[in-house]
Amino acid sequence: MEVDLLDWENLLDLNRSLSKLLVVPNLKTGKLQPLVESISPGEEKQMKSMLRRVNTIAQYAQEKEVRIMVDAEQTYFQPAIRRLTMEMMRKFNKERSVVFNTYQCYLKDAFDDIVVDMDLARREDFYFGAKLVRGAYMEQERERAASLGYEDPINPSYEATTAMYHSVVEEVMRQMHMREPGKMSVMVASHNEDTIRYTIQKMKEYGIGPQDRLICFGQLYGMCDQVSFPLGQAGYSVYKYTPYGPVEEVLPYLSRRAMENRGVLAKVKKEKRLLRREILRRLFTGQILYKPKPAQTQPLSAVPPPP
Repeated sequence: MEVDLLDWENLLDLNRSLSKLLVVPNLKTGKLQPLVESISPGEEKQMKSMLRRVNTIAQYAQEKEVRIMVDAEQTYFQPAIRRLTMEMMRKFNKERSVVFNTYQCYLKDAFDDIVVDMDLARREDFYFGAKLVRGAYMEQERERAASLGYEDPINPSYEATTAMYHSVVEEVMRQMHMREPGKMSVMVASHNEDTIRYTIQKMKEYGIGPQDRLICFGQLYGMCDQVSFPLGQAGYSVYKYTPYGPVEEVLPYLSRRAMENRGVLAKVKKEKRLLRREILRRLFTGQILYKPKPAQTQPLSAVPPPP
């Protein structure tokens, strides 16, 4: 029997009391209990204001036929963010993927979380959108876990995180192959060249072509251009994103990205080396305006799943 233990389907109904909606089952008694014991009138007003703004943004995105990718935060915030995002998917992803949730693959629960959410989208027949990232709060999460005495939620090593990322990528494509084409859309938001290669290889195995627009890639503006440009030239959907806002809010974000990509200077050197090599190749071959042709791929429905 399939049961959604956190069925907050009416969370976006701003006319209802949140304290009555935010309930979870007590596994010992089997009865529903409030998720938060006491919500003050001021807190409920703030929560409803936030829900109203989120609802307005998603509705506007739906009208303008663009997508919203809700970012992920620390584990002690993320369950609420994830739950709200799934409710937005329920409401706005009826005809296409408008709202995307973010899954941090440095978490031990990343695979289980996305499988649960994909299954919910399948059962309730709405479009599913996901952005896959590695994660940005490793040191903070580990310090908090150690200080409060609970299990570290982060994978034990970089290699384990990569394995988690790759397992999530493959499971997403396996699910895509089982469902109606277009029911799932995913952004692989990674600066890791090996992960990009792995994703492209799996796309070929599952018959997902660049022209299907089911898998897209994302990198921060000014980073990993030696990966972004060839992907775009080969016909893949690639997004270069730019953070903006007050300096005191943008700098911490950029510093986290720099921590995630400690080898950025080495990547810049590699990019210059590759550009120099390509310029020389074009000069010697006479292909000054050379543009690669995207690889031909069979339609998703025509390709059997890999064994």
